[in-house]
Amino acid sequence: MPTANEFKSGRHFLQIPGPSNVPDRVLRAIDQPTIDHRGPEFAALTLEILDRLKTLFGTRSHVVMYPSSGTGAWEAALVNTLSPGDRVLAFDNGQFATLWCGVAQRLGLEVVFEPGDWREAVDPVAVEQRLREDQNHTIKAVMVVHNETSTGVVSPIAEIRRAIDRSGHPALYLVDTVSSLGSMEFRHDDWGADVTVCGSQKGMMLPPGIGFNAIGEKAIRASETAKMSKAYWDWAPIIKNNEHGFFPYTPSTNLLYGLCESLTMLMEEGLDHVFARHHRLAEATRHAVAGWGLEILCRNPANASDSLTAVIVPDGYDADDIRKIILERFDLSLGVGLGQLAGNVFRIGHLGDLNDLTLAGTLAGVEMGLAIAQVPHEKNGVTAALDYLAQTT
Repeated sequence: MPTANEFKSGRHFLQIPGPSNVPDRVLRAIDQPTIDHRGPEFAALTLEILDRLKTLFGTRSHVVMYPSSGTGAWEAALVNTLSPGDRVLAFDNGQFATLWCGVAQRLGLEVVFEPGDWREAVDPVAVEQRLREDQNHTIKAVMVVHNETSTGVVSPIAEIRRAIDRSGHPALYLVDTVSSLGSMEFRHDDWGADVTVCGSQKGMMLPPGIGFNAIGEKAIRASETAKMSKAYWDWAPIIKNNEHGFFPYTPSTNLLYGLCESLTMLMEEGLDHVFARHHRLAEATRHAVAGWGLEILCRNPANASDSLTAVIVPDGYDADDIRKIILERFDLSLGVGLGQLAGNVFRIGHLGDLNDLTLAGTLAGVEMGLAIAQVPHEKNGVTAALDYLAQTT
């Protein structure tokens, strides 16, 4: 049992960019007796979920699920569409783009990893140019992270699709939406993704444990000739079993209860309203950062994330020290700087189950933490955010 000075009243503020807060409705849904995953009740649950997932991903094609993290969904996208030694094109614009490339390399793929700036989005012009240079079409896939969780920078997925098309290149288009789906607009079909990767623990408001692939027809055709070794990750038996509401493995039944409820919540609010809410709260956060006289990592405001904001700390100060103070004093968790950003930024997550007052409390904790850490800043951040929230709906 905790001693008196270890006990903290109130609810912990989990404001990292995922896993995000799990709503009470979802927690109650998960807390049900497990049912027979070969029975008719489970089949009905699965078919209902798969139908709603198509709406969320913006696709009329297949969405498959794995008991996995997003990393597993990365691997599934690669092994189902490619063959050993295939070349894939990726861009160095953040830690998760880098990690996905690492998975590809360990699987025996050749990664053409174009240098980039972690403060900028993937440039469609650069994609088109690189593919035009590949006149023999040795590049088999383009890998892009929609919302780079380490930086808070969004890449223009639809524009990149148009760039691929202009190049006349047949490469597959693989897109990571782990920290954007359910928080920001994404349209698998309309934006021309061939495989979309996601995980359950961010915009879907669930614990980690479900990985997703939305699969277009071109990717299905590629999977029929792909030679990468696969067993657990193989799409074909999952799609076949899903036709009747079942899986070729033991599914995460109770997480599926929660997924059904979270999808219900998203549809009740309306996806357009969900995206507008996230944009408004993100704008309030950006007003706060400007009010503090600090800078966000994303250089181009048009590419700023609606899921998270990475804040640059002034020279001579350690972002992790600031985060530690905020956690200890206010029971508020902020995201750590990853990779080359370690110690230089902290990340404010504003995705999933949150509202104006949740964000206001978060920003107040950050502003007090900056003062305690003696970080040079203006004391206008919270006021700027509250003024923005009061003036907008």
